[in-house]
Amino acid sequence: MADTVEDAISTPDLAQPYAALGVKDEEYAQIREILGRRPTGAELAMYSVMWSEHCSYKSSKVHLKRFGELSQDTPRGPLLAGIGENAGVVDIGQGWAVTFKAESHNHPSYVEPYQGAATGVGGIVRDILAMGARPIGVMDSLRFGPLHADDTARVLPGIVAGVGGYGNCLGLPNIGGEVQFHESYLGNPLVNALCVGVLRHEDLHLAHASGVGNQVILFGAATGGDGIGGASILASETFDETGPAKRPSVQVGDPFMEKLLIECTLELFQAGIINGIQDFGAAGISCATSELASAGDGGMFVELDRVPLRDPSLAPEEILMSESQERMMAVVEPHNVERFMEICAKWDVLATVVGEVIEGDRLIIQWHGETIVDVDPKTVAHDGPVYERPFHRPTWLDALNADRAEDLPRDNTVDALRSALLQVMAHPNIADKSWITNQYDRYVRGNSVLAQPEDAGMLRIDEESGLGIALALDANSRFTHLNPYLGAQLSLAEAYRNVAVTGAEPVAITDCLNFGSPEDPEVMWTFVEAILGLVDGCKQLGVPVTGGNVSLYNQTASTPILPTPTVGVLGVIDDVTTRIRSGFTHPGDAIVLLGATREELSGSIWADALHDGHLGGLPPKVDLRAEQGLARVMAASAHEGLLTSAHDLSEGGLGVAIVECALRNDCGFAVTLPSDDATVALFSESAARAVVSLSGQNLKRFESLCVEHDVVVARLGEVTGDDVAEFVGTFSVPLAELRDAWQRTLPAALAV
Repeated sequence: MADTVEDAISTPDLAQPYAALGVKDEEYAQIREILGRRPTGAELAMYSVMWSEHCSYKSSKVHLKRFGELSQDTPRGPLLAGIGENAGVVDIGQGWAVTFKAESHNHPSYVEPYQGAATGVGGIVRDILAMGARPIGVMDSLRFGPLHADDTARVLPGIVAGVGGYGNCLGLPNIGGEVQFHESYLGNPLVNALCVGVLRHEDLHLAHASGVGNQVILFGAATGGDGIGGASILASETFDETGPAKRPSVQVGDPFMEKLLIECTLELFQAGIINGIQDFGAAGISCATSELASAGDGGMFVELDRVPLRDPSLAPEEILMSESQERMMAVVEPHNVERFMEICAKWDVLATVVGEVIEGDRLIIQWHGETIVDVDPKTVAHDGPVYERPFHRPTWLDALNADRAEDLPRDNTVDALRSALLQVMAHPNIADKSWITNQYDRYVRGNSVLAQPEDAGMLRIDEESGLGIALALDANSRFTHLNPYLGAQLSLAEAYRNVAVTGAEPVAITDCLNFGSPEDPEVMWTFVEAILGLVDGCKQLGVPVTGGNVSLYNQTASTPILPTPTVGVLGVIDDVTTRIRSGFTHPGDAIVLLGATREELSGSIWADALHDGHLGGLPPKVDLRAEQGLARVMAASAHEGLLTSAHDLSEGGLGVAIVECALRNDCGFAVTLPSDDATVALFSESAARAVVSLSGQNLKRFESLCVEHDVVVARLGEVTGDDVAEFVGTFSVPLAELRDAWQRTLPAALAV
């Protein structure tokens, strides 16, 4: 028998297992105060998942409000939708808009790597779909423990297969991202997935339930026991000791069902018969019903026993909490229901009317004719607890910052420099990732202009005009560990720069903030500082934050991960045929370094690779004005067709960037290092820099652009076209030897 509202009123002192559901004593008391009685089992289930950290942002929302200080205008015009919606929507011109967002699926991917990663991709794709957009591409940012650790060998292949398998089945190109390794992620890998979609301005849809009498339709997959409690990490046997011993806490994805759901939903949009729509993410029906109702102008009535089930043994609490994938909820006017059902039947998508919009402000859910939920949906979806967690600067940070990599010994002899470059190229965070990216379809749909291993992905939006977008997804957790404010800005700057060197104009960002426990004041300080860094950085760059995601409690025992604010930057390019690739192509081209190189080795790959994992000192200087100048030079150069290649300088410095340019097309070079200290010249990770190649006849015009935008420019040498990387007067290495060092790391570790 279900626990009804009448039962709750008549048995006010009934003991409830709220602690097992992750609800704290004070939160349970708050729920009782809101309701004026004890919650029913179903209501408790709803509050537990919707008030979880993952859904309610209860420890972070007080700080996330800072993003609201930012202008909602991009360099291309005002946002069409921003923070608070399923995803941000950016006007890119010619009547086109783009929606993009990144989210995390970290903990499920540790428990069940393939399904955790796969359903992470599926979830973010549905967020984009719910805005009225056709998903057109995905990206991923992954973090693992040490490459040679046993658990890395367990989770990495499954996570990569999950990301690739789900995206490939959907027919979505994976156009970029990153993969990094560090011991802090051992036992807590990070899986951050980004999706981008395209729509016409008039096709934008928002999540709200309005219009009394309008029907509430659940469509997509049937509801099963998978994913129950995924948002609050609970065991479902709390509800029913006679049911299955333990339900899986990780969702199981079906990408072929999702593909049908995408096409079905887009046709429903085209038919103009959807008044409101919400995807099913964390918290399942609890989320979809409460968020739709709270954002509308009425209440909602739902008959839960109408929900199609894969498992008839599910209790009503479990149905409310199930995170079964490939499901959506729509609000439809009664006279459009028949047409709605016809379209769903065409695509073989299950669709069921489960309720309707009602007068008032209540969400009422019945089970077999008895009311098991009667709540104000705003108290479930938006008015949960807000914590102002204590935070303070870590006491150990001064000693860490004093332990500078600039003070480490450097060997600038020929043999040592040659060996250092090979070691850095073979470092897991630098090494060739094609073992991973070859499992992703990068060119399906035929609109991929740039994809891995380019600095950013690029997609054509309009075939006639050539209008396109570029995307980069980056995080430098080592810098953020040393200084979270500057580290977050450096992550932002790197993603911004990666978009800029393709010739696109950076216009907006999304973020995915991965940190340890918010109950640790030192972790919370790091989180707050990172947000301040992003807010101040976006203000200076003139780009808005369109939305994002927070993932907390990423730690193993009491050891948190390195703070990892992942930043996705969207750029717009008016004609994708003008884009700039990263590899050298023409022997005789001049090679030019843009930006100032400083003695900045702390937090670098050089320090990690050559000094036993050293991590100390202060990160490189942030100069966002210089980043803007560099971006303007790159955009103008692309428009005028001045450059034959461009590559940003970031991890590994000039040494890595110029070697990657050479390896791209087996085109060697001869350059003179721009510093008396060869280690600094090769491996400094100073920001706001790029290396470009161009014909000598374009050099004068290019240099004048650099002067106009106050960008430091220095000619280093030329592309030779032979098979040697030559650092004139210092050392040289055959490209074949560099390629072997760069390519063998991952296959050797993963035994493939």
